[in-house]
Amino acid sequence: MQQSIYEVTNGEYKQKNPNWHIEDSAWKATQIISMLKRNNLSPKTITEIGCGAGEILHQLYQQLPSDTIFEGYEISPDAFALSSSRANERLSFYLSDMSALNTKSELLLVMDVFEHVEDYIGFIKDCKNKARYKMFHIPLDISVLALLRGTIMKTREKVGHLHYYTKETALATLRDNGYKIIDHFYTPSGVQLSRSFKSKIAKLPRILLYNLNKDFAVTLLGGHSLLVLAE
Repeated sequence: MQQSIYEVTNGEYKQKNPNWHIEDSAWKATQIISMLKRNNLSPKTITEIGCGAGEILHQLYQQLPSDTIFEGYEISPDAFALSSSRANERLSFYLSDMSALNTKSELLLVMDVFEHVEDYIGFIKDCKNKARYKMFHIPLDISVLALLRGTIMKTREKVGHLHYYTKETALATLRDNGYKIIDHFYTPSGVQLSRSFKSKIAKLPRILLYNLNKDFAVTLLGGHSLLVLAE
């Protein structure tokens, strides 16, 4: 798997994001469980590519049935060191890219990953045969507000996003690479995880407009990602 311009293997990403976004992991796990329940899925093997510190899988391990097996793959030694402390008899982590994943899992998680990958098309194609079901969490960086405020370049600088999506382009990217979309919904990261002063100011307008028209609200004010379940 090719890397972002901010190489996660040389420690630069850790300097910019020392917690490796652990603080968001419980929220992301909640979104994953919601998607599984909406579609009556109970996978017994779950693999995450680009698992970071492993906290999403750890949260799922605590909440899903006790016969579920979890595996996480990560290429950053810094993130792998954090994930290792979470390993147990049903939760394993590997310092490797997904080329080492030889067995087919029931569910593959790709949570905020392919926007970092230079050859994102090749990466998405490689994911397709790794599991029956794939779940992608995709930041929707493009909005009218983001363009007016110039935050896209700030996102590129801080977390190394190389590619930027709307809901429509995100879904088209998956369909163009042979995926069948089963379900998708917005996840309100900018509302439920708002920490900066500017995000807190935008929180109420985002909620009010979202209740009136979801697509228009996300296009105009942003603050959301997209969770997609695909085959």
